[in-house]
Amino acid sequence: MLFHQKKRLESHQLRSSRWFGPDDLRSFGHRSRIKQNGLSTSEVAGKPVIGILNTWNDLNSCHGHFRDRAEEIKRGVWQSGGYPVEIPVMSLSETFMKPTAMYYRNLLSLETEETLRCYPIDAAVLMGGCDKTTPALIMGAVSAGVPFLLMPGGPMMRASWRGEPQASGTDVWRHWAERGAGRLSCDDWQDFEDHIAPSTGHCMTMGTASTMTSLAEVLGLTLPGAASIPAVHAAHSRMAAQCGQQAVELAWYDCRPEEILSRRAFENAITTDMAIGGSTNAIVHLIAMAGRAGIPLSLSDFDEISQRTPVLANIKPSGQYVMADFYDAGGLRGLLNQIQGLLHLDCPTVAGTTLGENISDAPVYDQDVIRPLENPLLEKGGTAVLYGNLAPDGCVIKPSAADRSLLQHTGPAIVFENYRDLRKRLNDPDLDVTANHVMVLKGTGPLAAGMPESGMLPIPKKLLEAGVRDMVRISDARMSGTSYGTCVLHISPESSAGGPLAVVQDGDLIELDVSGRKIHLHVSAEQLQRRLENWKSPDPNLSRGYGKLYFDETTQAHEGCDFRFLHNDGSRGPDPEID
Repeated sequence: MLFHQKKRLESHQLRSSRWFGPDDLRSFGHRSRIKQNGLSTSEVAGKPVIGILNTWNDLNSCHGHFRDRAEEIKRGVWQSGGYPVEIPVMSLSETFMKPTAMYYRNLLSLETEETLRCYPIDAAVLMGGCDKTTPALIMGAVSAGVPFLLMPGGPMMRASWRGEPQASGTDVWRHWAERGAGRLSCDDWQDFEDHIAPSTGHCMTMGTASTMTSLAEVLGLTLPGAASIPAVHAAHSRMAAQCGQQAVELAWYDCRPEEILSRRAFENAITTDMAIGGSTNAIVHLIAMAGRAGIPLSLSDFDEISQRTPVLANIKPSGQYVMADFYDAGGLRGLLNQIQGLLHLDCPTVAGTTLGENISDAPVYDQDVIRPLENPLLEKGGTAVLYGNLAPDGCVIKPSAADRSLLQHTGPAIVFENYRDLRKRLNDPDLDVTANHVMVLKGTGPLAAGMPESGMLPIPKKLLEAGVRDMVRISDARMSGTSYGTCVLHISPESSAGGPLAVVQDGDLIELDVSGRKIHLHVSAEQLQRRLENWKSPDPNLSRGYGKLYFDETTQAHEGCDFRFLHNDGSRGPDPEID
């Protein structure tokens, strides 16, 4: 529902008025503690309280500018007559967190939900950018049901090394392969290390971070154009202040997430994911986000939309440019204007306008960066969903970032039981592997390892030295959105849950047929069944703490890897009463 269709709340109808309004002892305590902060009652009373959930910390360099942005959001809130409160929440640093930031996505979502529920907050600005923060914050805020919008952190500035443009992630993998092949010295590598991350902000490729903030925008959860602005651009500071201003409007009109998020909004997000050549991780996150909104999504939804959506964003890892080029070329709004016919344009947004109104006049300034419909990077299929006896519940591959010659391939398996096994044997000169082999990695799914970004298995050194740069790789892991290669990911059920991947053996023939949407293990059904009957489930050895909660409650990849007990069941949970 758009703002002009709703009645503006009176001051006493604000959620925060339950904390500050009544003439009783409990509310006296609330007001007196606000005065303890040096504020008068008039600065708070009758005004929307805007929670600013800040995911800054010193180990998340993607969010290194968030201290400044929080102050700019506050400025916007004050300007619009609200009362801003900054609240730190867990920061999910993709770079530093072990075993993987994905392991903690659901924890941040739970913290977000309960933070918004327990405090006197009328609306919120969520500060996120680095991969898992965006879906985690949105998942929690949707479950809380409080009005909110996302301030995207923005990509870092362009990188350059020795006169050539570089991109975080994508070119790291490329140069690492050259180092493994003996074509890049240690001194070269250290020099490259000084140049690949030139500013704050998340990865400047169309990795998971840029993908998820772009999808948040098309879902209607950001200001128009917000997702494309580079982190260090002055426009990003202005956007932050505008987020504060708009949050006040969301509070006055009580614009709740269920009024923005619909089945049609998620279809827009999937379409956009395909058109931008987005990260395969978006599938897991969108399914989880939709689950919080009570909207079922399946892998087939992604594949169906992929088949009719061209890839227009010529951005690494699928293309050749970076996010700063995308912004200069017209950004997400410009791209969406190219695919209006594929979108539900009447979907509302937190700006108080429809998606169609947000993109109707958006130009494209560079048709090589943002391709027109008649000249796409790929005609269709940015991401494909495969099924077969190796993945009964499905798996995914990103054809736009793969070697086209490998999209139909049959080869013998070379199996690694877990990541430690991979590291131990990968570069053994006696490893019996050829470019025709299919590399198989087990033990990296949601329950086994938190589903880390191990799915872009490194090419064995002996093959790198022979000039091989891609081969078919299969796992129950994810891969970084900045990665590339013929990597089959998210095998479901995972090996540790007793999926068929658990019993693949060296030498088994595996067939990959992307156009036929097929992944097949050439083992008879009877033999496969015997292997599974003899397979023993690994002991998770988790008896307490977050690890036990995670293991007991996390769903499989095709279900979004969310906690089962956080799925939308029609209830909101307790809304605190004033004592």
